[in-house]
Amino acid sequence: MLPFQGLTVHFFFSDYNIKKPLSFLFTDASMATEYERKRLENIRRNGEMMAALNVHAKASSLHSVATKPTREDVKKSTKPTTVIRKSKRTRGLTPDTAGLPSNTKRTHNTRPLHKASSTPMPFDVAYEGEDDSLTQFVDTLLGVISRGTVAVKDDDNESPPMVMRSRTSGVVNNRDEADLPTGFGLESLSLEPHNVARVVPGRVLVAKFLPCLDVKMIAAGDAHGSVGFWNLDCQGDDDDDGIYLFTPHTNVVTSLVFQQNSFSRVITSSYDGLIRVMDVEKLVFDSVCSRDESIYSLSQRPNDEQSLYFSEGNGMFNLWDLRAGKSDFHWELHELRINSVDFNPQNPNIMATSSSDGTACLWDLRSMGAQKPKTLSTVNHSKAVHSAYFSPSGLSLATTSCDNNVGILSGRNFEDASMIYHKNSTLRNICNFRGVWGWDDSCIIIGNMSKGIDVISPERKRIAMSLQSPLMKAIPSRINCHPLNVGTLAGSTAGGQVYVWTAN
Repeated sequence: MLPFQGLTVHFFFSDYNIKKPLSFLFTDASMATEYERKRLENIRRNGEMMAALNVHAKASSLHSVATKPTREDVKKSTKPTTVIRKSKRTRGLTPDTAGLPSNTKRTHNTRPLHKASSTPMPFDVAYEGEDDSLTQFVDTLLGVISRGTVAVKDDDNESPPMVMRSRTSGVVNNRDEADLPTGFGLESLSLEPHNVARVVPGRVLVAKFLPCLDVKMIAAGDAHGSVGFWNLDCQGDDDDDGIYLFTPHTNVVTSLVFQQNSFSRVITSSYDGLIRVMDVEKLVFDSVCSRDESIYSLSQRPNDEQSLYFSEGNGMFNLWDLRAGKSDFHWELHELRINSVDFNPQNPNIMATSSSDGTACLWDLRSMGAQKPKTLSTVNHSKAVHSAYFSPSGLSLATTSCDNNVGILSGRNFEDASMIYHKNSTLRNICNFRGVWGWDDSCIIIGNMSKGIDVISPERKRIAMSLQSPLMKAIPSRINCHPLNVGTLAGSTAGGQVYVWTAN
């Protein structure tokens, strides 16, 4: 009976795979019992029914659906997209607005913010445009250097006179003739369409004109670590829109300083803890200082191009020697972060700092030793002070605070203090206002929440006039006056735009 036992085991594992009668397994029908004949007949009928219902095909289809990868199992593509900036002129389009397109984003520098590299960064790595435009930018600055242009003001304090012309364009309003500052025809300033451009992708925190008369160029640093240069003399050039964008930092750019007597070197500081020097002759962004804390402000003292004065962390202040590559001194000057550092143009030993602790202080560098120095004078505000700048004559100091006041410190020893009301409260995504002096001591220029620029008279202690234009589409939170070209000022916005007002 062993053959039957073997056949029985075979049938047990093959019941559902048999597609034809099994009588062929028995050469002699008499060898099968009645039970086994009925069992084989049942298996045959079941196989015919399953074939008629197409059960096997449907089971295979259900199995394939059940084992199909889910949405979570599908790996999404992470290939980065690169945005290459091209001017509309080079694409054969009519330029309706100048500067970077609205969708411009950083494409090169993608390092984590907490791991900023302190290694030198070549131009071709930091640059966000095409090689041809980079060459034009380098040639422009090297051309200025070869002509031997130096940014030196006259020894006297008188500024060049402005040509007074009346205008009927309506871009100046709220004007009070009795309150207008003397010596300047600010009512002649106007904003033209070709003087509006988007220079950087993000919110502008600092913008400064190149201190040169040969080339009208402005640099801007934004919240993404980008530094953009705009050559306004390229207007009408079909091959070059004059915008040159670099990304030397991984976080907010806080300061831009043109190296004294050398336009080929531009110093930048950032929240990423780095101070870089853009060297046009070497085509590299060198790292001259790397700190663990964010750097909030940086400045150079007049006639001292080998030293950097900068703030970091909560109230710390450093004196950095560029030749030695180390910090000579450091002091804790304020309880909270220092927002600005400025030097008296007539007495560079006197320094002013502003802080989020609600104070602006004057210091004498000659008395600052190893111990914490004493202040010469202090201006107290009820909220954070975001700037403290000396006037061109060095006889006054202007502070700007979130308490909606512009403070004026004057007198022989800066003992006279006064407050001028100005609404300085801004929205969260807009930089705080910083009032700057004009081309003499007669006016302070500051942005306003009405997408305009206010001119404050320190003598009258009120807003003397406001600059308004339909072309101004955003709030100009940061202002810069051209240091040599009287009557040229720029306002920068949270969208990366720069508006340049000029005198006609």
